[in-house]
Amino acid sequence: MHSNFAVVLVMVYTYLPFMILPLYASLERLDPTLDEAAMDLGTRPFGVFRDVTLPQSIPGIVAGGLLVFIPAAGELVIPSLVGDAASPMIGRVISDEFTSARDWPMASSVAVALLLIMVIPTMLYSRYQAKADGAEAKP
Repeated sequence: MHSNFAVVLVMVYTYLPFMILPLYASLERLDPTLDEAAMDLGTRPFGVFRDVTLPQSIPGIVAGGLLVFIPAAGELVIPSLVGDAASPMIGRVISDEFTSARDWPMASSVAVALLLIMVIPTMLYSRYQAKADGAEAKP
């Protein structure tokens, strides 16, 4: 077990629902007549997916990606239980710096860097959603 593949496998199994639920909600809102219209105009099924379905499901993909990325970036338990100590993840590095090495300034700086890596995409997504909602609200 103690391998990177095991860590990835357990994390995918754990965080897959967090990706599926926003994607499903995004796909549920799609208008099926757009797919039918594309098929009537001669587009093949992959073309319908690429040209009609995928662009409309991008908000769900981004929301699911953020819902998975934020907790997975600071994951501590899964790499500790399943992973190899030779290839630590960032959450484990922060924990080791606080507890074992007692290097609080280094651990704090890594934690702040991780916080910025997580907050900046969230703010960009929030700004994009606000612009998209504002454009839909205007007649």
